[in-house]
Amino acid sequence: MAELARITVEPREPLAAEVSRRLIDYLMSGEVQPGDRIPSERQLTEMLGVNRPTVREAIKSLGFLGLLEIRQSSGTYFRGTDSDVLYRLFELGLVLGERGARDMVQARAELEVIVAGLAAQARDEAGVELLRARLTAMRECPDDEFAEADTAFHAALGELAGNTVLRDMLKGMRAMIQRGWVERTGAVRSREVAYADHVPIFEAVAKGDTEAARAAMARHMEGASRRLMKALEQREA
Repeated sequence: MAELARITVEPREPLAAEVSRRLIDYLMSGEVQPGDRIPSERQLTEMLGVNRPTVREAIKSLGFLGLLEIRQSSGTYFRGTDSDVLYRLFELGLVLGERGARDMVQARAELEVIVAGLAAQARDEAGVELLRARLTAMRECPDDEFAEADTAFHAALGELAGNTVLRDMLKGMRAMIQRGWVERTGAVRSREVAYADHVPIFEAVAKGDTEAARAAMARHMEGASRRLMKALEQREA
């Protein structure tokens, strides 16, 4: 059975959340197979160096998410993961530590570039008109609705690209980045800059220019990722 590293308490994060994160890392490591029983509360308490109520709270949380099954008088079992469970985990930020946050930002940027290129290849009149409407909404909406309009533009690109796996992956990543980090760090641009970033993406997709769409999205993601990582670094300092 894989060993769990003892926890060093980080004051920025509730201890139960850190325990949940360590348990998820353990469950995702490949050392535990669906249907396997995980160590008992007492064993986990000793392995992690935390108190038993904290371990119990973390187990209940992962049970609620569908990752663990708690059987009375038998123990706690790993149920495995499906796409719904993974989506909730990503959205809640439970699978990401400091390194994971950076990996998520990078992965999101790369996938957005791929999707932009696919959208340009697969464009049709209805898709272009939807994208045009989403861009118009970004320009004309009230300030407090701009983030939602921005997300809707990217979601329309995902629909136009026609790849449901990429669409759903990016949906979870965007939700986590927006609710999990942007709202906490304030890593936002002016709406003028953000809107201007999206115009060349739309124009390239509308023309069916795959390389231009990829390049425009890459420029957009480069700036957005840089600002977000800077905000995260300042928060961690």
